[in-house]
Formats: sequence, C-alpha cells, structure tokens
Amino acid sequence: MAIKKSRTPNRGFKVADQIQRDLSELIARELKDPRVGMVTIQSVEVTPDYAHAKVFFSVLVGDPGKTAEALNQGAGFLRNGLFKRLHIHTVPTLHFHFDRTAEQAADMNALIAKAVSSRAKDD
Repeated sequence: MAIKKSRTPNRGFKVADQIQRDLSELIARELKDPRVGMVTIQSVEVTPDYAHAKVFFSVLVGDPGKTAEALNQGAGFLRNGLFKRLHIHTVPTLHFHFDRTAEQAADMNALIAKAVSSRAKDD
C-alpha cells in the first residue's frame, strides 16, 4: 500500500502556528468575557483535514475551569474572527483545553530541589 504524501508536509504546522498567533490577538483584543483574564495560547494541534483544532492555554490570573468554559462558549466568535484572517478553505472548530505543563514543571522542580537538599544534608 502506497503512502500518500502531502505536497507541503509542514502546512499543518504552519496553519497551527498561524491560528495560535491570531487567537492570541483575538482573545486579547476582541473577546469581552469577564471570565477570561490573562490567557496565553501555549500550542495548537490541528487535525489533518483541518476540521478541528485543540487549543492548549494557560492562565496567569484566574480560574482555569471558568476560563476554559468561557473560551469554549466563545469558540464560535473566535472561529469567525479566524475565518476573516486565515486564507484557508476550512477553518477548524476550536476546542480549548487547559495546559498543565507549567504546573507540572514547577512541581518537578520542587521535587528535584527537595531531593538535592536532602542529599546535601546526608553528605
């Protein structure tokens, strides 16, 4: 069975990167929901058919659950804004997910620091 190769193998990454940049600007400037505070778009994963996009975000201040709810409720508005900015045939449906990577990294750093300090006490 032959594997079908795309003419532009990095196109999905380019589209995801452009969506990330445009969403950051749309959320900061045009989304007027009070539940959405300082949001950072960490990454975007787009399906190969561009039908859906998982948008991973983190918050500086505020409740991540309420922010995710507000972003998912405003997904249609944001998708409409993307439609005006992107020049692709299909603008994906947006699905927002809170990214816990920063929290996990901080927890891991704390564990490492604790292990190093306990080892230093033993020596």
